[in-house]
Amino acid sequence: MKETVFAFGLAAALFAGCLASVASAQSSWWKTYGDSLSDIGNAVLQTAEGGYVIGGSTASFGAGVTDVYLVKTNATGEEVWAEVWGDSMPDGGNSVCQIADSGYVVAGYTGSYGAGGHDVWLIRTDAEGDTVWTRTYGGGNGEQGNSVAPTADGGYIVTGYTWSFGAGVADVYLIKTNAAGDTDWTRTYGGTSGDEGLSVQQTVDGGYIVAGVTHSIGAGIADVYLIKTNAAGDTDWTRTYGGTSNDEGHSVRQTADSGYIIAGYTSSFGAGSQDLYLIKTNASGDTVWTRTFGGNLRDWGNSVQPMAGGGYVIAGVTRSFGAGGQDLYLIRTDASGDTVWTRTFGGTGNDAGNSVQSTGDGGWVIAGSTTSFGAGNSDVYLIKTDADGFVGLAEKSLQPQVRSRRFEPTVVGSLPRGAIAFDAMGRRVLHPIPGIYFVREEPQASGHGPQAARRVAVKR
Repeated sequence: MKETVFAFGLAAALFAGCLASVASAQSSWWKTYGDSLSDIGNAVLQTAEGGYVIGGSTASFGAGVTDVYLVKTNATGEEVWAEVWGDSMPDGGNSVCQIADSGYVVAGYTGSYGAGGHDVWLIRTDAEGDTVWTRTYGGGNGEQGNSVAPTADGGYIVTGYTWSFGAGVADVYLIKTNAAGDTDWTRTYGGTSGDEGLSVQQTVDGGYIVAGVTHSIGAGIADVYLIKTNAAGDTDWTRTYGGTSNDEGHSVRQTADSGYIIAGYTSSFGAGSQDLYLIKTNASGDTVWTRTFGGNLRDWGNSVQPMAGGGYVIAGVTRSFGAGGQDLYLIRTDASGDTVWTRTFGGTGNDAGNSVQSTGDGGWVIAGSTTSFGAGNSDVYLIKTDADGFVGLAEKSLQPQVRSRRFEPTVVGSLPRGAIAFDAMGRRVLHPIPGIYFVREEPQASGHGPQAARRVAVKR
C-alpha cells in the first residue's frame, strides 16, 4: 500500500537537510504584544537597523477607549519600546512608514482632537517613538486615514475617506503634505454614495495610485476602485473591477512593468461566499488577469507585496482553512498569479493578517491580531517567516536539536503511548491528525529521564 505522509501548515518547514542552512540565514518566530483588552496590529515594516515597527490600536494602554499604538522590536521580535497617543475618545493607527532620519509617521484617526466627530490623524515621531508633531485633517463630520506613504519631495501622501467634503455620503480622501505635515493640497474622488481609499503609493511618474472601494460606480453593489492621479492629485484615470455583488480593493502596489497589483476580496467570483481577490493590471489600469483564492466560507486579502524575482505575497484572513474560527492567511503566487504555496497561522480562536512586508533575509513579516494567543481579548500578532512562509519551533528546548542535525521523520500510524506531541509553533497537541509533529516520550524505566525529542510523521 502506498504511504501518504501529510505535512500540514508550519511543520513542513522542518524538512530534512535544509533547516540548518536556512536557520543560519533566515530567522523565523512569532510574538504577541498587548495586555488584557483588545490590541491590533494594522501595519508593519522592517526598520533600517533590522528590527520591526508595528502600527495599530490598543484598548489595553493609554487614555481612551482605544489609542494609537506603535511598537518597536529588535530583529528577533523582542519589544524595544511602545508608545500610545490619544485621549478619552476612540483613536487608532492604520498605517506606518519610516522616514530618512529613522523616525516614523503613523496615519489613522482621532475622535479626541480635530474639527469633527473624528479626523484623519498624522503623527510624526523620532527614532525612539517620541512625538515630533501631530496633525489633524478634516471637517465637521468624520474622516479617517487608512494609508500613508512617503513622497519624493520629503512629504507624505495619505488616503482614507471624508464625510465632510466631496460629492457623496463618503468620498475617497487624498491629502498631500509637506515634511512638516502641513497641507499642500487635498482631493476627493467618488460619486453620490459611499467611496473610500484604503491604500496609496507614489508612482514612478511622480503621481499617485489609490485603491479602495466604491458604491457609486461600477457593476455591482460595491466594486474595487482604482484611481491614478498626477503629481497634483488630478485624475489621470479611474477603473472599477468586480461583478454584481460586493468587491473591495484593500492594498495596491506598482509592479516592475509599471502596472499594478491589487489585493482585496470578491463576493462576485470564486468558490465561497467571499474569496481573496487578486487583480493584475497594466500601466493604464486595464486588467491583465484576475485570480481568486479561498474555500467555501469567507476569505480576504488585506496586503500585497510584489517579489523582486516576480510573483506576489498576500496576507489576509481565511475562514475556510486553518485551525480556528478564522486564521491568518499567507499566499505566495508566481508572476501569473498561480499559487506557489499557501500557509495558515493561528489557533482555535480568531486570527488575522493585516500587513505583509519582505525582510532583508529574504523572508516575510506579517502583522495582525490574534485571539488564540497572548494576554488579552485580542493581541497584536507578529509573525516572521522564512522565504517559504514557514516558522520554526517556538519552544527553545527543542530548537538546538532541530538545527544541529538532519531530522528525518519517523513515519508512524499513531503516536507512541505516553508521548507528548508539539506542533511547529511549540503548542501541545492533544489529538493529532495526520501531519508532522515533534514528540517527547515518557522517561525510560532506567530512570535516565525523557528521551530526546524526535520528529514523527503521522500517516493516514
